Amino acid sequence: MNTTDTPKRIHFVTLGCSKNEVDTETMLAGLPGHYTLTDDASDAEVIVVNTCAFLESAKEQSIDKIIEMAEMRDAGRMEKLVVTGCLAQRYPEELARELPEVDHFVGTNDLTKVTALLDGSTTARVHVGNPDRIGYNWEGDRSNLRGTHSAFLKVAEGCSNTCAFCIIPTLRGPQRSRGVDSCVAEAQRLVRSGVRELNLIAQDLTAWGYDLTPRSNLTTLLEALAQVDGVHWIRLLYAYPRNFPKGLVDLMAREPRIAPYLDMPLQHISESVLKRMKRGTSADQVRRRVAELRERVPGLAFRTTFIVGFPGETDAEFDELLDFVKFGRFERLGAFTYSREEGTPAYDMPDQLPDDVKQARYDALMSLQRGISRELNREAIGREVEVLVEGLSEDSDLVWVGRTAQQAPEVDGITYLSGFEPEQVRPGRFVRGRIEQVTDYDLVVGPL
Repeated sequence: MNTTDTPKRIHFVTLGCSKNEVDTETMLAGLPGHYTLTDDASDAEVIVVNTCAFLESAKEQSIDKIIEMAEMRDAGRMEKLVVTGCLAQRYPEELARELPEVDHFVGTNDLTKVTALLDGSTTARVHVGNPDRIGYNWEGDRSNLRGTHSAFLKVAEGCSNTCAFCIIPTLRGPQRSRGVDSCVAEAQRLVRSGVRELNLIAQDLTAWGYDLTPRSNLTTLLEALAQVDGVHWIRLLYAYPRNFPKGLVDLMAREPRIAPYLDMPLQHISESVLKRMKRGTSADQVRRRVAELRERVPGLAFRTTFIVGFPGETDAEFDELLDFVKFGRFERLGAFTYSREEGTPAYDMPDQLPDDVKQARYDALMSLQRGISRELNREAIGREVEVLVEGLSEDSDLVWVGRTAQQAPEVDGITYLSGFEPEQVRPGRFVRGRIEQVTDYDLVVGPL
C-alpha cells in the first residue's frame, strides 16, 4: 500500500463492447483513495487492460495492447500491469505462462480483486473463477466514462442462448437478470448525476427477467424506467429476435421516452444457415419481426449485425442475405466475418470457408449497406430532429457535435451542429434543428 502523500497514477485500457466499458467503470469506482486516473499510459504506475475475446481479431487486438503496455515498463514509470476481462477468463493458464511481463490476471467475475490487488490485501497472480456472477453486487458504485449526460445501464449479465458460433456463455456465464428495483435505483442515481440518456445493455436484452423469481419481462422493466424523472431517452441495445415479451412493441410505439431505436443482431436470413447457427428462430419469424417493428414503431432506426462466411454458407445463401438487406434497408448495419472459435459447436463444423471468400463477402455486404445508408440520409434532408449535444468535435474546437435519437453512442454516425447560439449547444442539452447536409453516415443540423 502506498503510504506517501503522492497518489499513484493508474491508466485503464478498455477493449470490446459496452458491457466491458461498464466493467471498467466498476473497477474505477473501486479504486483505493491513493490512486488517481490518468489518460496517459506512459505516465502511469499501474495499467489495467480490460480485454475482449469474442473474435479472433479481438483476441489479437487484446494481445497486441497487452504487449504495447508491457513495453512501457522499461520506457516509463510503470510498476504493475493487470489484465482483466474475457481474454483472461478464457485463457488464464496460457496467458500466465506466455506473458511473464503481466503481474496479475483477473476474470470477468472477479473485478473486485483489482481493488484487493491495488491495496495490497492479495498478491496472487491469477484470479479467474467461475463466470456465473452468483451473488454479484449490482449496487456497487460506478464511474460513468461517458460523461455527465449519457450512460450505459447493464440490466443483465451472461447469456443462456446456445448459438453455434458464440463463446460468450462460456466467458460470461448464463443469463442473470438484475431486478427491477435495482435497475431503477441505478437509473435514479445516474439521473441525479446529470444523465439524460440511458442505453440499456445485456447480452440478450429481450430475455431480461425470464430467469427471475417471480418471472418478469422487458416490458415491465421499461415501464418502470420510463417513470424515472429526468430520463429523456431510453435506448434498447442487443435485443434477440426470438424472445419478444408481450406488450413490448406497443410500449415502444407509445412511450415517448423510449427512443425509436432498436439494436437487434439478426446474424443471417437463410433458413439453413440460421439452423446451423442454432439461432432458435426461423427466417420467417425474423422477417415478420422486422416487418412488425417497421409498421408499428414510427421513425424507428433499426440496427442489426450479420455474420458472413459461416461454415457451409453457399453463394446462394449469401445472395439471399444481400437480397434481405436490400429489402430491409436497415438504418444501421454492421458485419463480421465468421471467426472459428475453440469451444464452440461451429469450430468443428465441415465446410469451413477460406478467409478470402469471407472477406470478399464482407466487402460486398458493407458496400451495399454504405449505399443504403447514403440513400436514407439523403432522404432525411429537411427533416426536423432533436439532438442531444455531446460537446466539441474531436477534429475541431470550433464545431459542436451531438446525436439524434436514431444514433447510438460509439457505433453510429454523429450529428454536426451548425449555426446554433453558444448557449444552445452546451453538453447535455437537447436542441431542435433541421437536417441540412449529410454524408454516408453523418448529419449536419442547423437551427429551425
